[in-house]
Amino acid sequence: MAALGILGAVLVGCGGTGGGTGGHPASRATATTGPSSTTSTASPTGTGSASPGATSAAGSKPVPARTAPPTLAPAPGGLTPVYTHRAKSAEKVVALTFDADMTADQGPRAARGEHFDNPQLIGTLRRLKVDATVFMTGRWAEEYPDQARAIGGDPRFEIANHSYSHYAFASPCYGLPTVAGPDMAADVRRAFDAFRNAGAVNVVPYFRFPGGCYDDAARRALAPTGVTAVQWDVVSGDAFAKDADAVAEQVLDGVKPGSLVVMHCTRSAAPVTETAIRRIVPELRARGYRFVKVSELMSR
Repeated sequence: MAALGILGAVLVGCGGTGGGTGGHPASRATATTGPSSTTSTASPTGTGSASPGATSAAGSKPVPARTAPPTLAPAPGGLTPVYTHRAKSAEKVVALTFDADMTADQGPRAARGEHFDNPQLIGTLRRLKVDATVFMTGRWAEEYPDQARAIGGDPRFEIANHSYSHYAFASPCYGLPTVAGPDMAADVRRAFDAFRNAGAVNVVPYFRFPGGCYDDAARRALAPTGVTAVQWDVVSGDAFAKDADAVAEQVLDGVKPGSLVVMHCTRSAAPVTETAIRRIVPELRARGYRFVKVSELMSR
């Protein structure tokens, strides 16, 4: 029961309002930095873009080169920039994001049959033709390499970094263990390595702090990785929720043009997310919204 309680706190933190030290005024100072300051950089994953003139596996058709996803320029003092939503957007676009959480020490629980994945949710997003961004931990990619490869090979999705360990980058943070400052950049790079080892292709240089907790020290530590930190402006409340309609209503009430929604792709800890999506998607479409990945939202 204690372990379940800790996981509950962790996932509630992921769906919080920038909880823990993530709500610190210094953190919020750049939280709405707009896409006007974007710069195109190569992904730190090492996967890069397809080279011009490359051919498919069958060798019959050229594979179009993928442009580098947009990133934000470093914040003052060289800190990692933080993006939360497309501020003052008149266009009805919304980015649904899903945290695929698994901490570094949860392997034994997975071995006993606990499901940290949610293939039904991914299948529903495909069926409904919803573009989305999955913020994945490296440990999750190691546990479910086939799913990581499939998600990262589907042009409808992109994989972003949610750390390797899902340990906190600032303290206190919902009872999470804390990554030491000198180890933070290595933890992020280890996650990118896990995505590459799984064979994921559509990987973007974005990072979400576990629990949404961060401070200037963490932003400084991650600066060498070249990532843009991505938070949210709409909390779904799906962590450990039992009422799919309540989750749907919270999202529907919160979405505005340019919103970025945080949800979860973790079956055991967010069991009603897929059901909620089946209501959220048609209702937002009826309001005129279009679903985009974070990379597209940031580039607008």
